Amino acid sequence: MRQSNTHAPAAGPRDIYSVVVDPECSLPTAPLVAEVRERLRVVVGSPATLAELRARAADWSSVETRRFLALRKEITSNDAREVLVRRASLGCAPLSLVSGAWLQWLSNPSTSEDAIALRVLSLYAKDVGAGSPRAARGSAYLTMLRHLRLSEYAAPIARLPADGRIAEEAFVLPALLLLMSRKPVAFTPEIMGADLCLRTVGTLPALVMLREELGAVVDWTALDPGAAGQLGSPSCLEHCLDAVQPLLSSAGDRVTLGFAWALAELTAWTKSLYLELRQAFDPAFEMAELIRLRAREAAIYHHDFQLDGQSLSERFEQARHDPEPIMRALAASWLVRPGRADLSPLVNGLVAERGPMFRVFSPDDMRVLRRWIDSLPAAASRIAPAAPAAPPLSLSTLAAPVERGRAPKSVREAYYMLQTRLDTVELRHYALGYVHNWLERSRLKVRGGDVRLPEHWDAGGLRPWLLDQHDLHSAEYEEADEPLPSRAELIDYTIQLSPMTLIDGSWLTGFTDYSLASTEIGFSLFLTYWDELGNSELSLNHPVIYRELLAEMDIELPATGSPEFAHWSGFADASFDLPVYWLCISRFPQTFMSELLGLNLAIELSGVGGTYRHTQKAQRAHRFSTRFIDIHSTIDNVSTGHSAWAVDAIDTYLASISTSDGPEARALVWDRVRTGYAALTAGDLGL
Repeated sequence: MRQSNTHAPAAGPRDIYSVVVDPECSLPTAPLVAEVRERLRVVVGSPATLAELRARAADWSSVETRRFLALRKEITSNDAREVLVRRASLGCAPLSLVSGAWLQWLSNPSTSEDAIALRVLSLYAKDVGAGSPRAARGSAYLTMLRHLRLSEYAAPIARLPADGRIAEEAFVLPALLLLMSRKPVAFTPEIMGADLCLRTVGTLPALVMLREELGAVVDWTALDPGAAGQLGSPSCLEHCLDAVQPLLSSAGDRVTLGFAWALAELTAWTKSLYLELRQAFDPAFEMAELIRLRAREAAIYHHDFQLDGQSLSERFEQARHDPEPIMRALAASWLVRPGRADLSPLVNGLVAERGPMFRVFSPDDMRVLRRWIDSLPAAASRIAPAAPAAPPLSLSTLAAPVERGRAPKSVREAYYMLQTRLDTVELRHYALGYVHNWLERSRLKVRGGDVRLPEHWDAGGLRPWLLDQHDLHSAEYEEADEPLPSRAELIDYTIQLSPMTLIDGSWLTGFTDYSLASTEIGFSLFLTYWDELGNSELSLNHPVIYRELLAEMDIELPATGSPEFAHWSGFADASFDLPVYWLCISRFPQTFMSELLGLNLAIELSGVGGTYRHTQKAQRAHRFSTRFIDIHSTIDNVSTGHSAWAVDAIDTYLASISTSDGPEARALVWDRVRTGYAALTAGDLGL
């Protein structure tokens, strides 16, 4: 867990970005929310209606696109074209690599039956390419960077702020969007307004320019957040408008604020990027930038080297603020042959294998040096950084202490408090403690041999074991000849399962995080989560269908996310034990990845072949709908359903552990997976 430091310096956009991409980051609420809101108000300025803003955004996108395309037409050399592609690609990376990520926490168990939240989740599913690994918009952009060989810092995404080739301004908008995504209770309308803005703009103007350069090697549809879907389906822009519409009556001013803010930040950054690209056509601009970037380290090593009457170390120290003097001195020195990089010692003998500066410059650095030398003496323009068009971003409260709060006094209260993304010190400690205690009981079951997963994982995978378990469940069902429960017993059983079933999929809530939702392991877990919620269709939503079954039994329960539900007198306290475990462990998808994979398999397999059939038979006997069981019997199947996905996720995870990690590495992870599997029945209430 990230530790807060009240004396930490104010955080800039790179710092913010690196913190908020962490799925388990813990942030303060009140002071940080207030500071971010102030930023939004300061940037926006004069108000406008949403209709005016939408028209303004569309016009702006069109005008800026034409401006960038005109800039491309000015290219007269391959060197300049290379600079354009490289800088534009890197400049758009902070936003494009997380495209759509700001929607990642707008769903939670308390909103699993909410039509608005489900619309947003459906929109987000398109952003992460639900159903396929590495199909998110950000993945498509990463593919482009890899094609261009510019991805050194792009994965994992937390490394991106360390890429000194990317301007600070490029991180402002995505950093704040990601930060707001971690505080959905405070910022949902603003997030949706910003999302609508970005989908209205569509493909970033600088990327439209690159499309002309790169052609079909890039999935340009994936890089357009407002693009149309399959033939006949609404575009993502239309989908976003549909999700935003219900918010306008209750929080229209905040939606408008989010849209206006995003457009203002986008305008400022795009202006900065355009000026950077235009200046970069002058080789002296990139040379000056390179010197600024390397001057601090270079100043340490060149005290004895004189350049035009001054030590090179002193010149590098000055160059941290003004690189022009050292550039003039270099151009006039023996190190450089103006117009002839091929004859210049600076990029030949000095950096050769036996030279004193071997490997000091990267291949990109060498291209900059050669391009500048070849341009001399023509390049004499003054190099100065472009003035930003928006206030610099600096948050003083990012590292403020996370709020204290009241720990849940009971498992019922924990059930209520843990359904949202609320984060306090006490709630986090409660959740961690609950998970550790539950897993300790699970380990006892594993040590006692009370777990059906094999003792050792085999590289052949779990599919054969899964089929064996399916056969076993069926045989146990046939042999048991268990008597059917009475009508009253069936109703009570259905009621007691409600706290668990009405948050169906909640153990996978952490896999809505953008960094996990489209990975080789996480994509099927996100898809399982989305399936449990009916792929955002209320008619297929599992909690909704379960409530319909309860209604047939004349049971009407309060809203699942309400305190009234948690304290409803018809529930036994023990009915909350397992669902609270689900809610607790879901908050730590990275910390407890192994245990979650095991738990997911246990849940998805638990009813297939046996329990579902018995419950289905009982419901038919008492003339209740079997739709809830029917759906689970099909989507959890062991060939193409959730059970199959669950074992595939485990196999992928175990296979990713290299044998070079030691013979015990996989065994330790497998032991944790087995513990997670046993956790389903480690409490007082089983399925």
